[in-house]
Amino acid sequence: MIESEAPEADGSKHGAWDDAQAIAMGTFFAAVGIEFFRDAHLGTGGTAGIAFLIHYATDFGIGPVIFVLNLPFYAFGWVTLGAEFTLKTFAAVALLAIESYFMHDAFAIGYSAPWFSAITGGALTGVGMLMLFRHKSSLGGIGILAAFVQEKLGWRAGKFQLATDLMILATSFLVLDWRHVALSVLGAVVLNMVLAVNHKPGRYTGY
Repeated sequence: MIESEAPEADGSKHGAWDDAQAIAMGTFFAAVGIEFFRDAHLGTGGTAGIAFLIHYATDFGIGPVIFVLNLPFYAFGWVTLGAEFTLKTFAAVALLAIESYFMHDAFAIGYSAPWFSAITGGALTGVGMLMLFRHKSSLGGIGILAAFVQEKLGWRAGKFQLATDLMILATSFLVLDWRHVALSVLGAVVLNMVLAVNHKPGRYTGY
């Protein structure tokens, strides 16, 4: 657990209802952000970025691919971050997979400039991940590792995730041209700026 500088005796921990709302809304924001990326044919980082690469190469649905890719990370999360974090993350990833599967039919963007989609997708996904982090959850994959290095090692989750995201985005050249890769990097930077600025060790007492 991330320790706060001034922990409160009562009211600082989120209850089950708080967590349920955060997981529902956090995954919803992330699913909308992912749809902006998909609509503009952009990539992103993390497990979702790998899912995008598979989607563009094979046309498999992004949501189901994200769910399958996350399966190996749950054992790591269970051992290193505990059952509560892992179970919440499993619920978040499952919900995101369902939302992403139906999002394309439920939500039509119409027109969005690629640069705007990159910024909006990154901001929305970052806000969604921030909500999940603050309720001891994540979107799995790299998110589990980011939560681990922040909680156990004190490293910034946003900076760690940005480094791994850039490595994943480098492989996007296999399926995207340089313009779309550049915009994908822009989206990843915006996403991780949201995390780096708003999710710092010792600054939050919501656990």
